[in-house]
Amino acid sequence: MQDKLLEKLRHQLVIFDGAIGTEIYKRNFFVNISYEGLCLSARDVILDIHRKYYEAGAEVMTTNSFGANRNLLTRFGLGDKVHEINRAAVEIAREASQNNALIAGSIGPVGEVPVASESGEPNETYILEILTEQIEALEAAGADFLMFETLPFMIDVERVYLAINRRSKLPYVISLKVDRNGESPTGEFFTTLLQPLKQPGRKPTALGLNCGDGAESLLSAFEKLRPLVDFPVIIQPNAGLPKTVDGRMLYMTSPEYFTTYALRYINLGARAVGGCCGTGPEHIYDLARSVRPLTVATYSTKIAVKLHEVPLQQPVPTAQKSRFGAKLAHREWVTSVEIVPPRGYELDTTIQKAIECKQAGIDAINIPDGPRASARISPIITAQQIFEKADIEPILHFCCRDKNLIGIQADLLGCAAAHIRNILFITGDPPKLGDYPFASAVFDVDSIGATRIQYRLNCGVDLGGKAIKLPTQTLIGVGADPNALDFEREIHRTREKIEAGAEFIITQPVFEVRPLFKFLERIADLNIPVIAGIWPLANYRNAEFMKNEVPGVVVPDEVMSRMARATTKEAQRAEGIQIARDCVAQLRNQVSGIQVSAPFGKVSTAIAVIKDSVGLIDAV
Repeated sequence: MQDKLLEKLRHQLVIFDGAIGTEIYKRNFFVNISYEGLCLSARDVILDIHRKYYEAGAEVMTTNSFGANRNLLTRFGLGDKVHEINRAAVEIAREASQNNALIAGSIGPVGEVPVASESGEPNETYILEILTEQIEALEAAGADFLMFETLPFMIDVERVYLAINRRSKLPYVISLKVDRNGESPTGEFFTTLLQPLKQPGRKPTALGLNCGDGAESLLSAFEKLRPLVDFPVIIQPNAGLPKTVDGRMLYMTSPEYFTTYALRYINLGARAVGGCCGTGPEHIYDLARSVRPLTVATYSTKIAVKLHEVPLQQPVPTAQKSRFGAKLAHREWVTSVEIVPPRGYELDTTIQKAIECKQAGIDAINIPDGPRASARISPIITAQQIFEKADIEPILHFCCRDKNLIGIQADLLGCAAAHIRNILFITGDPPKLGDYPFASAVFDVDSIGATRIQYRLNCGVDLGGKAIKLPTQTLIGVGADPNALDFEREIHRTREKIEAGAEFIITQPVFEVRPLFKFLERIADLNIPVIAGIWPLANYRNAEFMKNEVPGVVVPDEVMSRMARATTKEAQRAEGIQIARDCVAQLRNQVSGIQVSAPFGKVSTAIAVIKDSVGLIDAV
């Protein structure tokens, strides 16, 4: 039997739908009726729910059959309607998606059943009959695969595995309900919960985690599961429990919050994401807008070129490309300050900040390209003006989000004409994370693909295989995240970036040096300069933001405690500077330099951190 789900998971990130029960409850159907029975008695209501999920962007419709087994339906006098209800559930989901989505036949735990008369244990024969009956009903109705959801115990996994291997040939998914530690309510860890799958039999297409205690809790559980399994993983958190924030109980259930964590699941290696209890079409809509662009970026690390192209020339050596490149090539300590371009077009203040950095002995100015999907003045123009008017070299961040291949090549040639020689290639944040969520994303290539394009231009050949009169002389930089949740994937992608032509690395902000040292050890054989990102915390709120809202940044509890002990604005800024200095002191002999951010645009803070690393005069 064709496994449509597996094919989809292999070739793209897959978007599942959200909760069915929550949406039914919103429509004034209360829990004293069978929600699954509504497939017969209120067909249009269920059809409308599925249709809204499909319109929101879901690519998998989960049938309204979670509790449509004989045991649970009997409580509502519907025990003889198992086949009829499950058939209707599949038909409604398929109709709502116009036959354009995969149909997941939902099967939940069977519920409490009578005990065997002699042993006092649950009647396992009866339980297997219940499961088998629903499996056969969904298979006969035409479900594309079966989704065994919210399984809390090993015994539930074992029952499913026995039942599916007894009668069915349908592809299937086993989805667990665990706490943040990856444990069942009785303390069964993943290695125990998945033990039944080691027995002979047909294995699931994928494993899932669903429901739980919310998005953050499920992320913690997924971190523990990922190294243990080779199956594709599907993550579907519920809306979560309330959190205490400054004495208030807040439900972190907004679509934006939900999407932020979905992107973290994907970064960790999830192949599909969706929602569970408490999530609705608005969550899936927000999720789909952010995830779909990443599908292209995930696979567009390579670029297509003409087969019959002119030979590549030898690129200019690193030391000859720029002053910054010369210092890297000679293994001299380098420093740079990150200055974000303004939202308007007035650059006088930005240029003055760059002049301050030049006077303080800083080597370069890092210029982000639409950080967190914000719309600002062209970073290329900003870089050109800083270079010409402040006489300090820029390191231009080049984001792949907003440009197709033609635009990428045009801008890279423009940088060469403007003598912008240092470029850091990044993939970029999806638009939904910024202030313009309605904007389209391109992502023709990711940072690896863009690096390959620049390397070819450095060798005198464009994307069409045609020679350019004068090869570009660009120093190629890339980013890296020592704190990446999927550390092995980060190492693999870093090696791909170097293979593509990268000449130096700048890391995400580092507050804890041990992950950076581990990262450096794993890429030591590449012999490439690594520049550590440093973020001087401006205040305690800034520390909370970095800890909870910025992917790729880990702020240790010790740092949070140090910031909390400072009670005034000035004391917190001073403590943030000292924490950054302490970090630089620990890694001074392990990296090639530092790139220090200027929080809230205050370059004096960045200079205060850098001065100790090279003995600069106090510029604060």
